[in-house]
Amino acid sequence: MEISISTPAMLFPAISLLLLAFTQRFLALANLTRSFANDYEQENVMLQIQNFRKRIKLIREMQQAGVSSFFFCVVTMLMIYMGWSVIANWTFGISLLLLMFSLVLSIKEIHISMQALDVHLEQVLKDTKKKV
Repeated sequence: MEISISTPAMLFPAISLLLLAFTQRFLALANLTRSFANDYEQENVMLQIQNFRKRIKLIREMQQAGVSSFFFCVVTMLMIYMGWSVIANWTFGISLLLLMFSLVLSIKEIHISMQALDVHLEQVLKDTKKKV
């Protein structure tokens, strides 16, 4: 398969938007973690802290995979420019695999964040029952 220089270039906006979304997730999680320190008396603290650690690790790996995908897109363009089409095809394939890995990690992080919301809602329900 012959790819042109515009093929990997089409991924630039997509990867950039993904990295922006991953960074926003990280910043939101960092703010949540900081505000969480005020509520350390709650009994679900250990569950939330474990959840935060898992999510932070996943977001870091998502960002690394996304940046690596972006890097391999640039390398692909360089290989095409130099006329090394076979190496360019393989490099582009690596870029796509890294992008898919980043997306899989994103799905996993979303699942873990839903678990965090469940833990929080359980605490809210317990607090509401105590007041009634």
